[in-house]
Amino acid sequence: MSAISRFRARLISFELDASDGVQMVHIEDGVLSLSGSKIAGVQSTAEYLGQGGDIEACEDLRPALIMPGFIDTHLHAPQYRIMGAFGTRLLDWLEKYAFPAELAFADAQYAAAEAEHFVNTMLANGTTSSQLFTTTHAHTCDALFAAAAKRNLCLIAGKVMMDQNAPSGLLSAAEVCARETQTLIDRWHHRGRAAYALTPRFAITSSERQLDYCRGLRQANPTVLVQTHLSENPEELAEVSRLFPGAKDYLDVYESYNLLGPSSTFAHCIHLSDGERSRLFDSQSKVAFCPSSNLFLGSGLLDVAEIPWDNFSVASDVGGGTSLSMLTTCAEAYKVCQLKNRTLHPYELLYAATAGNAKALSLEQEVGQLKEGFWADFIVVDAEHDIALRKTNWGLEHLEGALFSLIMFGGRQNILRTYVAGELVHGGAS
Repeated sequence: MSAISRFRARLISFELDASDGVQMVHIEDGVLSLSGSKIAGVQSTAEYLGQGGDIEACEDLRPALIMPGFIDTHLHAPQYRIMGAFGTRLLDWLEKYAFPAELAFADAQYAAAEAEHFVNTMLANGTTSSQLFTTTHAHTCDALFAAAAKRNLCLIAGKVMMDQNAPSGLLSAAEVCARETQTLIDRWHHRGRAAYALTPRFAITSSERQLDYCRGLRQANPTVLVQTHLSENPEELAEVSRLFPGAKDYLDVYESYNLLGPSSTFAHCIHLSDGERSRLFDSQSKVAFCPSSNLFLGSGLLDVAEIPWDNFSVASDVGGGTSLSMLTTCAEAYKVCQLKNRTLHPYELLYAATAGNAKALSLEQEVGQLKEGFWADFIVVDAEHDIALRKTNWGLEHLEGALFSLIMFGGRQNILRTYVAGELVHGGAS
C-alpha cells in the first residue's frame, strides 16, 4: 500500500433516501483516510484538524473530486475490440462481428493477454467493479478472474453457455458446459472478491436441456448470480417465440427454469409486456439499462420511468455499447430518457453508476459509496479538463452543473487516478 493513506479533496458520493430520492453526500474540503484496503474515515478537513489530524500527512488533490469507483452491471469483455462495428442490428451483428471476435479466444494465450488489457482499460475508465460475460471457453473465464484477482478487483463473471444457433466453435454440449461451469464455480466463486454468475447468453442460443442444467446449477450453488439478455430486439423476440412455442412470452422461458430472483440481472428489457414487467419486478430481478448499445444497434428506447430503483441498474454493454466509460454511458442514458419524457438528474445518473449498481449486485454494504468500512475503491476525477461550458451550466446550481457537464462531456480523460482496495491501479502523480 502507498505510504500516503490520507487524501484531501472534494468528496462526493450518492445515496437513495426512501422519502427524498437520490441525495448527494458532499464535503467541499474533505479528508479521505484509508486503513489498508478499507476506508477508515470520511470527514471535513475542519473535523480532521479538530481531532488533531496532521494536514501535512494528507496528499492534497484539490480541486479534483474523489468519488466511488464506477460499477458496470453488464458488459462483454471479449467484445471490446469490436466496439463501433458498422451497420447491422442485433442478430446480424452477433453473426458478423461478436461471434467471430469470441472465436479468437479459443487461443488461451490470446485470451490471457486480452484479459490483462481489458482490465487495465476498464480501470483507466474508472470502473472498479463489474459483472461481465466472458466466452464459452473456460480458460477465458479463468483469465479474467485471474487478472482481476491480481488487482484485488471485485469481479462477477461467468462462462457463456451456448449449445445451439451459434458457430460450432462456440458451442458445447449442455452436460459438458454444466461440468465446466461447476468447476469454475468451485474455483472462483467467493474466492477473494470474485463471484460467479451463471451466464446463458440468451434464450436463442440455449436449448431447453441447457436451461434445465442451468436450473440445476443454481439449485446446487444457491449463492451464484445469474446474468443474461431479455427482450432487446423485435427480431430476437420473434425468434424466441419460434424456438419456444410452449412459452407464454419471452420472460417465461427463463421463469420456467427458476432463473429469476434478486441475484439475476436481465440486460435490456426494452420490449416487455405489462405482464412480463410485473413478474420481473415482483421477483426482485434486476434490469440492466444499456443505453449506448440500444441506440447503436437500433434496438429501442427503454422506458426507465417504469422501473423502480430497486430493480434498476445502468451498464455499458460493450461491445454493442460504444464506450467503457460510465460517464459516457450516463450521458447516453440521459438522452434516451429525454426521448421517453423522463429527465434524469445528474445525481440520479451518478447514483445509478455507483451505489445503485452496487445494490443491484448485492454489494451495497461493500462498495459504491465513500463510507467507513467499505472497500477503498475510488477514483480521483478532474471535473474541468476538456469539458465544454464548464464555467456555466444553465438551470443547475454550480456543483450540480459541474457534475452534469462532467457526464455530458467527460470520459476516460477525466479519470486522474483509480484506486482498488486502497492500491493505486491507474494514474498517479502528474
